[in-house]
Amino acid sequence: MKKTLTILSLAVLALVGLSACATPAAAPSISVAPDTVIVDVRTAAEYTGGHLQDAINIDVQSADFDTLISALPTEGDYIIYCASGNRSAVAVQRMTDLGFTSLTDAGGVTDAATATGLAVVVD
Repeated sequence: MKKTLTILSLAVLALVGLSACATPAAAPSISVAPDTVIVDVRTAAEYTGGHLQDAINIDVQSADFDTLISALPTEGDYIIYCASGNRSAVAVQRMTDLGFTSLTDAGGVTDAATATGLAVVVD
């Protein structure tokens, strides 16, 4: 009986292990339409080190953030990200205060890449 239980336990573990390997990667959870603007709100040096494909860089900590971001249409769709999610939250609040209505805070760059399915690129 003990030998049978051991064999059954091993069989169950093998099946669980195989099914975990066969599980496809999760689909991106943030949809990126062709006209969606991706905004990296980190510093220029951080952006240069690696950013989401097609992202523009407007540093939320720069003195001219409000001026630069206000040059964009307020009715557009925007995905905002930074390094960890702190600055993106600040940027989303400031953009909301400036009249932007369709904003998605994607958090940090790694989470943003996973959620959007966009590659991290280096220029």
